[in-house]
Amino acid sequence: MAGKKTGKNPTDRAKSGVKRSVLTDANGIPLAVAVSGANTHDMRMTQETVENIQAKRPKPTKKKKQNMCLDKGYDFDEVRDLLKEFGYTEHIPKRGEDAKRIKKSARKKARRWVVERTHSWMNRFRGLLIRWSKKPENYIALLHMVCALITWRSTGLLR
Repeated sequence: MAGKKTGKNPTDRAKSGVKRSVLTDANGIPLAVAVSGANTHDMRMTQETVENIQAKRPKPTKKKKQNMCLDKGYDFDEVRDLLKEFGYTEHIPKRGEDAKRIKKSARKKARRWVVERTHSWMNRFRGLLIRWSKKPENYIALLHMVCALITWRSTGLLR
């Protein structure tokens, strides 16, 4: 697979691959997507993902804050500054803290993120799971169509 927005996958023998960054609401409905090469670090895609939000966003206030939950891969000052610039209250665990907490209490389970469920829903579409499109525009168009379909299905109108 050649083309723009691809890169060597660090976990799959350096084959060419793609990485998608998805921002969802609390119910897993996709609000923004960004695409890059598989060798791009997650934190490098943060700005593009936040800028691609399609829904109109209410202004954050002191009473109604806009929260952004990210995993440890985003634990960088650049990301925290960017989220502050966009008016989000960030919730990013520090790297290494979960391991310390698990050692103290073995009963705590790993936290599952809502966005993982959305990625699973997207992977049900074979054209996204295996990128057949060489042109990035076609892949992004398919990605947007799948996001629209997921949103429509979540409203209960299409089952």
